[in-house]
Amino acid sequence: MILGAQLYTVRSFLQTEKDIRRSLQKIAEMGYKSIQVSAIGNIRPEILKEICDELSLQIALTHTNADRILNETERVIEEHDILGCNYIGIGSMPDKYREPDWYDYFAADFRKAAGKIAEAGKLFMYHNHHFEFEKFKQWNGKRLIERLMEDFSPEEMGVTLDTYWVQAAGADVCEWIGKLKDRLHCVHLKDMAVRGTEQLMAPVGEGNMNFPAILKALEQTNAKYLLVEQDVCQTSPFECLQTSYNNLAALGYR
Repeated sequence: MILGAQLYTVRSFLQTEKDIRRSLQKIAEMGYKSIQVSAIGNIRPEILKEICDELSLQIALTHTNADRILNETERVIEEHDILGCNYIGIGSMPDKYREPDWYDYFAADFRKAAGKIAEAGKLFMYHNHHFEFEKFKQWNGKRLIERLMEDFSPEEMGVTLDTYWVQAAGADVCEWIGKLKDRLHCVHLKDMAVRGTEQLMAPVGEGNMNFPAILKALEQTNAKYLLVEQDVCQTSPFECLQTSYNNLAALGYR
């Protein structure tokens, strides 16, 4: 499994081409070997690929605007060809689909795009938060994450499992790694700490989640990329990425 950095962590430092170069240089110097492209400023895919090649960084995954995936599918695929990236992801389900009386339209709307992505030798990737684990009476207690797995085959949709959000939902991270193992090509790693009664995002290894067990479970899956992400940092986001890298390296992951 290749250790990478989710660029959303340092999104404030990625809004110009100059700052993208600076930030990627810092990330490469930390020891990371791959990145996920998310929330960056305007840059041509050819230029981004050139920068990453210079720094020996693989582009593992993107979070791409859902409307573009639906309406510019072929162009999105072409851009990912340029980036050398096989995983085309969305950061979250658009709000309108999250209710049981509208969810069915998500599969209806995205299946065609997911099929085109698969035909191109790539995979549509869904990133979870905590709302996907809510049980709905209308579905006899079934969760939205379970409906997604029923409505899309593993060839049509992978899951970028976010360890923090599974924990935040009150679910067992290792259990869901096992349930989704065939779909877990990319994973987001972030830890959960507490301050009084407040839950906090923390660098991997600095919170209370059982990462030795989580990583061991991931070794039994199809996971290729372990992507460190921290949406909210208590210190510099670059410092948080370095701390996560150091802690994961100490566990044998580099």
